[in-house]
This record gives sequence, C-alpha cells and structure tokens, in this order.
Amino acid sequence: MTAPFGHVLTAMITPFDAAGDVDHAKVWDLARYLVDTGSDGVVVGGTTGESPTLSGDEKVALFRAVVEAVGDRATVVAGTGTYDTRESIELTERAAEAGCDAVMAVTPYYSRPSQEGLVAHFTAIADATDRPVLLYNIPSRTGRRIEVATLAALAEHPGIVAVKDAVGDLGFTTATKVAVGDRMAIYSGDDVLTLPMLAVGGVGIVSVAAHLAGRQIADMIAAALAGDWDRARTLHLALAPLCQALFAEPNPQPVKGALNAFWEGVGEPRLPLIPASEATIAAVGEALETARAA
Repeated sequence: MTAPFGHVLTAMITPFDAAGDVDHAKVWDLARYLVDTGSDGVVVGGTTGESPTLSGDEKVALFRAVVEAVGDRATVVAGTGTYDTRESIELTERAAEAGCDAVMAVTPYYSRPSQEGLVAHFTAIADATDRPVLLYNIPSRTGRRIEVATLAALAEHPGIVAVKDAVGDLGFTTATKVAVGDRMAIYSGDDVLTLPMLAVGGVGIVSVAAHLAGRQIADMIAAALAGDWDRARTLHLALAPLCQALFAEPNPQPVKGALNAFWEGVGEPRLPLIPASEATIAAVGEALETARAA
C-alpha cells in the first residue's frame, strides 16, 4: 500500500498575530520549516489549525499561502470538511482553485448523521472535485464514528483514497485494514499510535508532534518501513512522552505554546481555546529533549 500524500503530514497550526488575525508571513515561514524538518506534506485548516474559528475566506487564504510556500516541494491537503455538505463542497472547490493537492473531510460534527448519511456526505464531496479525498475519522470530537462497513463502502469511490484514523482503537484500525485492503490508505491520527498502526498496515501519520520532532518521526517511519523494528521502537518510545505532553490540554494549546517557547512566535489560540499553562509547556520542553536525543 502506497502513501498517497507522503508518510509524514503535519496537521499545521494557524499562526495569529497580536491582534488575533492570521499571520500570513508566519504561515509561510512555518510551512517551509515543517517541510525542511521531515514533513512530506501539510494539512491546512484542520483541527490543529483551529478550523472551527476560521472563516471560509480565512481558510482559502491559508490554502493559497501554503501552496505558494511549499506547493512545489510537498503535498498540501486542505481541510474543507464541515457539518454542512454544501459548505464543504464549496470549500473543496475553492481549495482546488487555490492549487491544493488534496482535501480532508471530517465527519460532520454536531449533526451526527447516520452511516448512510455519512456515505452520502462524503460521496457528494468526492463527486464535486478531481482532488483526492482524505477522510477524517475522529469520533471524540464529532460524536459519530465512521464505521468499518461504511469505510469499506466509501473505499469503492475512486476519489476517496485514504482515512485519517483518530479513533484510538487498534482493533478498529485492524478491522478497517481487513475491510478496505489496499483500496484505502490508513494514516494515524494519533501520534502515540503511529508505530502500532504501521504494524497493522498504516502508511503514515497526520501529526501534531512533527511541529517539534519531524525528523525523529520521519526516521521512525522510515525504519519501520525498512523492517528495522528495533530502531523504530527506540524512536517510538523516545517520542511517546512528547506525544502525551502535547495533549495534556486541548489541542492545539500545547503545541502553540511550545512553538512560541522553542521555535518562533505563532500567537495564541483563538477563544474558546486559551494559552497553554507554563507547566504544560515545561513538560513539552522536557519531553522534546528526550525525543531529540534518540
């Protein structure tokens, strides 16, 4: 099974300036930094990018900025899914016009549609574009899981090529792999489960931790794909404290605070998210030292 978007995708945060507006200069710098430090691609306007607080126009401007920054070097996946199918289609069309390589469509949140409704929703998005679609299965945020049988049905669509699996259940991932075979690539949506998911047929990660430890994550995946499981496990265990620290508070509070502390200023989250605590940032910093020493 090939990785249609690369093995390491970073779920990119959205930098804001002091006034709370999108900082497009920092967007440019961050996208290039991520690609320089191990990312094969970036997912723009997803959960980590604070998509619920971004307007449609802000999202499209982000898509354009990232395409201009790294579109010739990396895969740009636009987060276009919402709880409204019509809005999702419109954003998908605008992402294609902006030059994005693919789109990510999350399970419609709040609405909690039936499995039949999910098939209809995702099919409508895929039918409206020539860009490949990455499904995003994250029931902890959406209140609805895309079930295995539904994923198998969606895998029949030629435009739906992958799923970001943030279900947090390796049994579910295994059942998904059995059901979809090589018709749909599985990306881990949880950093700490990347290596176990590779072991059961995953192809890579849509990562938060790659903001800080992209090279180590890329090395871990490369080692696993080469069959060097001892090295992959060593890196996995070294990365685990970082993966856990980055989710000690609601994402992306910790990763934004860590970037401010250990990289460059990317601003604070938009309300209702708040800045990460000093204790969390310190824990991330300590874990980052462990990861980078591996």
